[in-house]
Amino acid sequence: MTSILSLLEKSAQPEQIIARDSRSSVTTNALSVRCRRLAEVLSQLRIKTLILHGDNSLDWLVVDLACQLADICLIPLPTFFSKEQLLNALKTTPADAIICEQPSVFTSFLEKQISEQLPTSIAPYTLLRLEKQNKTVSIPDRTQKITFTSGSTGSPKGVCLSNEQLITQATALTNLTNLATPRHLCLLPLSTLLENVAGIYTTLLAAGEVILPNLSEIGFEGSSSLNPKQFISVISQYSPNSIIVTPQLLLMLISAAQTGWKPPSSLEFVAVGGARVSPQLLVLAHELNIPAYEGYGLSECASVVSLNTPRHNNQYSCGIPLPHLDVEIENNEIIITGNAMLGYAGETESWGQSRIHTGDLGYLDEQGYLVINGRKKNVLISSFGRNINPEWIESELLAHTAIAECVVFGDAQPFCVALISARGNSTNPDAIQKIIDQTNAHLPDYARILNWQLLDQPLSSQKHLITDNGRPKRQAISKHYTQLIDSLYPQDLKVENL
Repeated sequence: MTSILSLLEKSAQPEQIIARDSRSSVTTNALSVRCRRLAEVLSQLRIKTLILHGDNSLDWLVVDLACQLADICLIPLPTFFSKEQLLNALKTTPADAIICEQPSVFTSFLEKQISEQLPTSIAPYTLLRLEKQNKTVSIPDRTQKITFTSGSTGSPKGVCLSNEQLITQATALTNLTNLATPRHLCLLPLSTLLENVAGIYTTLLAAGEVILPNLSEIGFEGSSSLNPKQFISVISQYSPNSIIVTPQLLLMLISAAQTGWKPPSSLEFVAVGGARVSPQLLVLAHELNIPAYEGYGLSECASVVSLNTPRHNNQYSCGIPLPHLDVEIENNEIIITGNAMLGYAGETESWGQSRIHTGDLGYLDEQGYLVINGRKKNVLISSFGRNINPEWIESELLAHTAIAECVVFGDAQPFCVALISARGNSTNPDAIQKIIDQTNAHLPDYARILNWQLLDQPLSSQKHLITDNGRPKRQAISKHYTQLIDSLYPQDLKVENL
């Protein structure tokens, strides 16, 4: 069976350093030995479906590649998942074992489990055999990875994918980015499919080097809090050729560059994904020597769907779709065929679909670039009947580094309002109003922000109000701040039930 490791062994030099974390590094040969040894142990234990719960590290990579070799379905779970999210993963998948750094996270709520001995080469991990695994849950044939999207609720779905799909995706990205033996610094959790495929797999197929500092070294504290100085420092320390960031992390890079930080001259490719990015922000990034290129993707299509590159770049788009994917537009919704997921774990009605209805609104321009307008379900309809994509307005405001967070509201109301979190000490109301005035000048009248409120507490510190990749949970925010949002609409201006 073809695997990332077998392809790596053909392309990379045996004694080449291929991966490292803060503690150690491995050559191609050494990585191969460790992965094959673990694959043999896991096979002897007759494990079929394995949950991986651990921080970014070389050991995480070994487990991932070993499961491919042993034909084991791997379920990577973020270390910041709540107890409810972990229970959801256990209930909706047929996992028969867990490999983890902190067994107490699971033993606190598992009814019965048995600890198994593992090779000393992956000493940080403990293997827990689940005696009462969920045998009633079924998954599609050929499922070898189940990835849980962060979702907007505590019960995300498990997306089932085959190794062939993941390798197809990584191969296409390797060819598209065209980076020769890149040194890639992983800044997102490895349990994130985007970092797993576009970061690790793509780099290994290009015979590059994967750098795997743990999340605390990068500066993460929990799921969303990040130390900016530490984050910037780790990028300078490792001088990578490529990194993957969210729009919020890109803002952090830009803010640092504006205050004196010099991006490493080695940096060739900064892939940006996870939410809409303002074109002005991408232009500003390039002016500051941050080679940022926006992409678009979703787990149901094995991560990346389209991507801008140095050779083909339109900063007003999310790039050209990958060659093995077909993008169609129906009623303004983006429909994708070519590498559709096998289905959702436990939801047989979702299996075998060839077309993925993304729920995203957009279009293909004349040059074939994909442009995203926002989520279909997030469209606001004003009391005057205007359709408004809040992400569009938010991305324009977030192009200003003084604004850290912004959520726009206005459904069934005469105008739009915004809840805003400022970055650092940028809390001067006049300065924020100036930014809003500048943004409004470029927006049609029906999409302008006519009132706003600076939040006392950022959304990022209120985990129940954002997804694990930093997107706002709009319904939860609306409910939590109902009175505040209502106060932004003077009673004599409200137009209801029109």
